Amino acid sequence: MADDQIARLTAALEENNAHLKNCSGFLQTIKAMVGEVVVYMKDAESEVPEKMRRFIMYMHDVHDVMNMYTEQGHTVPDYILREAERCDDRYRHLLKEGNTDLGWIEKVRGQMANEPGNRWDHSRLLASEKGIAK
Repeated sequence: MADDQIARLTAALEENNAHLKNCSGFLQTIKAMVGEVVVYMKDAESEVPEKMRRFIMYMHDVHDVMNMYTEQGHTVPDYILREAERCDDRYRHLLKEGNTDLGWIEKVRGQMANEPGNRWDHSRLLASEKGIAK
C-alpha cells in the first residue's frame, strides 16, 4: 500500500472513531433520560396504576361525548349510553380489584392511615375489610 492510501484509511478510521464516540455520548444521555422517566412512571404508578389511569381517562372521554350531545339539545345515542354503562360496571370491577388485600388501593390506604393529620379516617376501611371491628 502506498503511504497516501494508509493516510486516507487512517483519517477515515479516526473520523469513524470520532463519530462512534459522539454516538456513544448520545446513547448514554438517552439511557439516563429514559431511566429518569421510568423512575417517574414507577413513582406515579405507586399511587394509581397506569391501567386505571388510562381507563378513567377513557371513561371521562365517554362522559364528554355524552355532554356534547346534551349541550346541543340532542338525545345521547343508545350506543354511547351502553358504553357509559359498560364503563360504570368496569370501573366498579377495577375498584373492587384495587380494594383486595393485595390491591393498590389497599396499599395506598394503609400508607395513608399511618400518616398523621389526615382529614378522614382511612383506617376504618382497612379494619372493616379485614373483618376487624373498630
